Amino acid sequence: MDGKKKWFTLDLGWNRKESDNSACGCGKSTGGCGSHSAPPRNDYSISAEEFDAAVEDTMAGEVQRDGFQQVFDVKMDRRTAFRKLTASLMVGAGAVGTSCSMVAGEETKEKAQIDWEEQFKGNYKLMTQEERQATVDRLVRSYQLRKKENIKMTATDASEDVLFGYAFNISKCQGYMDCVSACVKENNQDRNSEMQYIRIHEMKDGEGFKFNKADDNYYHEVPAEGHFYMGTQCFHCDNPPCVDVCPVEATWREKDGLVVIDYDWCIGCRYCMAACPYDGRRFNWSKPEVPEEEVNKNQHYLGNRMRKKGVMEKCTFCVQRSRSGKDPACVEACPTGARIFGNLLDPDSTIRWVLENKKVFRLKEDLGTEPKFWYFMD
Repeated sequence: MDGKKKWFTLDLGWNRKESDNSACGCGKSTGGCGSHSAPPRNDYSISAEEFDAAVEDTMAGEVQRDGFQQVFDVKMDRRTAFRKLTASLMVGAGAVGTSCSMVAGEETKEKAQIDWEEQFKGNYKLMTQEERQATVDRLVRSYQLRKKENIKMTATDASEDVLFGYAFNISKCQGYMDCVSACVKENNQDRNSEMQYIRIHEMKDGEGFKFNKADDNYYHEVPAEGHFYMGTQCFHCDNPPCVDVCPVEATWREKDGLVVIDYDWCIGCRYCMAACPYDGRRFNWSKPEVPEEEVNKNQHYLGNRMRKKGVMEKCTFCVQRSRSGKDPACVEACPTGARIFGNLLDPDSTIRWVLENKKVFRLKEDLGTEPKFWYFMD
């Protein structure tokens, strides 16, 4: 509730119309020919159960649902629901069995309790600040128990008066792919599948932007004569179609413009992947594997924390860096200065200067997605 007084209208049946029972022609309203029903109820009294039911119907959605209710009260197909229920039962059985075991150690019991609480935690965007911190603390402790290593995880919210934007200078990009390598390392991407959030497209001069003919996996010396280079990734649209199609609200747009994913709520349906017109999303077909010595231990809950199998991933403008005042890893790694990142609401920022002084354009503007990723040339 927002603190303002809110009025509710309860349909208690007080506006029921009384039927006219004298229409049979006998001239009597009761008795007589015996065709009349009992007189209508006019005291408008209802039972406590009826009143509670009416209030419940009217107040539906006003009461914050806990994690258990959120987990099961989502739209999903039968297969997904069965999988979620089965997983929950297995986690529950394991937690109960472990907690009751006489031989299980304290750390084992603690991990079982963490698994149980994680299984039934709520959607991140519906959590209170205290619930978010408790979730982060559990994930940090879980990593300590499993890996015997420490990590730092934050849940930093979007700042006021900040709207992130990105600009890419096509004239300066030489196709070195330092940005791709930096992104993989920074965001703990799977090494086995060679997952990459960023793609650099090598295109022939004079042919325009023909992505269907571009080479995205070139293995030769760059820059290649007669070619130019163009990078794509998640564009963090102001009107993201990926958000609209998610059946469980596992992805959404934050106040600072970042489109994020709650990995623990993603069911892997890949609707968002199909809806994205920029090929900005990646699907985890297997559990991400990162050598322990290469794990970036500076993590954000909505960013580069370790993901599980079967969920969507994508660029987050390095939320763990951008919300602490740093540039994304790709911007910092670019050797030619082709990438520019900043606060669109800051009139003194470099990106604002670019937008105001260069001839910029965005891909597929006719779709109305309003991407916050611009291209320009010197």
